[in-house]
Amino acid sequence: MKDIRAWLESIGCGKYADAFEASDITTDLLGDLGDDDLKELGLTIGDRKRFQRAVARLDAPETPGAGPVERHVAGLHAERRRLTVMFVDLVGSTDLSSRLDPEEWSEVLRAYQNTVAGLVTRFEGHVAQYLGDGVLCYFGWPKAMEDAAERAVEAGLEIIDSVNKL
Repeated sequence: MKDIRAWLESIGCGKYADAFEASDITTDLLGDLGDDDLKELGLTIGDRKRFQRAVARLDAPETPGAGPVERHVAGLHAERRRLTVMFVDLVGSTDLSSRLDPEEWSEVLRAYQNTVAGLVTRFEGHVAQYLGDGVLCYFGWPKAMEDAAERAVEAGLEIIDSVNKL
């Protein structure tokens, strides 16, 4: 715990050391702390920015004479992940939207989007964005998965079957 206190003091955030220690935050967790975590620990906006910059500097290549905390934390944040991106698009939607009443089209689009989102979630994917009749999905984010591509394919096949039944 001395390391976290010393590091916080070195970046001008020593007044938060007790909060970090009370929450069992150690130097190996620094890069995992998000803005919400820092708010919960009581950091002001300025101190959150100071903290984030200091953590980013720890990720920089090691410099001669770096202290024990910097050497301990450096390199922990770089991580290679496989991310599978799937874009789901409703084929023929332009023609369909021109033939349907806007309220009916809205209902069809909502049912389609809910179906896609439900299946993506079922296969532990993440709906990143809705773009008209398109749905941008990630597999392997925010949680890394070895089988992200397989999950995306399985979700895609289920989506095809389910949307055909709508």
